[in-house]
Amino acid sequence: MTIDRRTFLSHAAATAGASLVAARVGARAAPAAFQPSWSSLVAGYRAPEWFRDAKFGIWAHWSAQCVPEAGDWYAREMYLPGSRAYAHHLKHYGHPADTGFMQMYPRWTAARWDPERLIALYKRAGARYFMALANHHDNFDSYASSHHPWNATRIGPKRDIVGEWERAARAAGMRFAVSNHSAHAWHWYQPAYGYDPEGPRAGERYDAATLTRAKSVGQWWEGLDPQTLYTGATMPMPAGLTSIAAANAWHEANDRIWNEAPPAGNPGFVRLWTARCRELIDRYRPDMVYFDNQTLPLGQAGLDMAAYAYNQSMRWNGGDLQAVVTAKATPPERRPGIVDVVERGTHDSIQAYPFQTETCLGNWHYDRDLYARDGYKTPRKIIHTLCDVVAKNGNMMLSVPMRGDGTIDDKEEAIVEAIAAWMGRYGDLLSGSRPWRILGEGPTASKGGQFAEGGQDTHYTPADVRYVRQGAAVGAFTLGWPGDGIARFPVLARIGVVRRVTIPGDASPLAFRRTADALEVTLPAAFRNDIGVGVRIEGDGLV
Repeated sequence: MTIDRRTFLSHAAATAGASLVAARVGARAAPAAFQPSWSSLVAGYRAPEWFRDAKFGIWAHWSAQCVPEAGDWYAREMYLPGSRAYAHHLKHYGHPADTGFMQMYPRWTAARWDPERLIALYKRAGARYFMALANHHDNFDSYASSHHPWNATRIGPKRDIVGEWERAARAAGMRFAVSNHSAHAWHWYQPAYGYDPEGPRAGERYDAATLTRAKSVGQWWEGLDPQTLYTGATMPMPAGLTSIAAANAWHEANDRIWNEAPPAGNPGFVRLWTARCRELIDRYRPDMVYFDNQTLPLGQAGLDMAAYAYNQSMRWNGGDLQAVVTAKATPPERRPGIVDVVERGTHDSIQAYPFQTETCLGNWHYDRDLYARDGYKTPRKIIHTLCDVVAKNGNMMLSVPMRGDGTIDDKEEAIVEAIAAWMGRYGDLLSGSRPWRILGEGPTASKGGQFAEGGQDTHYTPADVRYVRQGAAVGAFTLGWPGDGIARFPVLARIGVVRRVTIPGDASPLAFRRTADALEVTLPAAFRNDIGVGVRIEGDGLV
């Protein structure tokens, strides 16, 4: 069989890959108990069917770092002179020696947060699972932590944020996930122990270097130890640096060394992180535990928690493993043992094992500047990315940034509603699907890699197509509306016998013909939209 040069994966390669997946999946059954080792995870894990069927999730990446409305990594970058966050903090809150990030927590009130309304919106948008931020690199727990007093039930909202999200999601029939980022805190927070290397307050250490439990008397944080939050001065910026460039270079060099390693000489941090993570799993029984780490966090501790999550899931589900554990940039040989995540990007071909792409409408933490300049991704961008990811055996997790008060803005709301309108018509053709013989066709290259997603609008054209398999049918998606109203699927000119083409939710058959170059389907003008369409193609010998 000849395959058009625009086809991204040959029929032979795709069929071989599909057979390999089937053999691997069919040969593995979950063990009676997982051991905390890569060999045990790889040998025994299989991604649950709910995850493979879901395809689309929505994430509330929400914490006190959303209060300043100044973008990502605020709790770190407000301690880096020359950064946007530092300038913002100085203008609105004062110098970081006087007002550090811990002073943001009382300002995080969640005064207008309505989790039930947001969950209903996200479900309408086609999300089959929802993820709540349990903690970020700022080391603050958004749940009822009995191990870490710096948590949202005691400070700020004084509510169990994760618990309320969990109840709303489960009541809506959605699977529930939590994201855990705090393994980075021990090195990520070191700038809070730094100082201005130049200027009128040069050399004066920031708040983390000076605050102790003894100084809490009479303060809103009375009885709390800031060193537990900021994690302690593992390796603070050395004295004597006299330029912003030198200070930034020092931080960047050390972060490259520390990024994924356990904190040498600080086993207490690892023990506390483990206790907090175990409680998070036991208290909320999440269907997914997302780790914001390359492979798994903190060496052996990460393996301990992955095995623990799997074993608890089997205990809660009569031996049936329903849990997903994710990590980023997972080496290929370890991908059978967890679900690999690609941040702001995807893989470039159909994958042997299910994976997840994570992306965001804008920045991870709310950014008023993006709102002001219409800097969000378009609905086209989101849906085209979703179709591309699903065709490659992946799911997509979309973060919808929230303001500190617990709301999303009107532009985000409009984008999510546009996604809901398209998914309400075509989403069922994605849900429950599996990769087909090829992932797609068209003039636009399918890019792969972390942080390779491109700009805020789509780079695909109406001639670009993505395929999935749904039972005995093929789902085909055009990534735009063809100018002449005719969708063309070149590879389907030469595979099987096409007997019927329909649009999901509409039983009326569409007119089609097969030429030497393509299956041509006439699209009803009533379905015209700027995102594209999905059609169900049925016949003999197609899958």
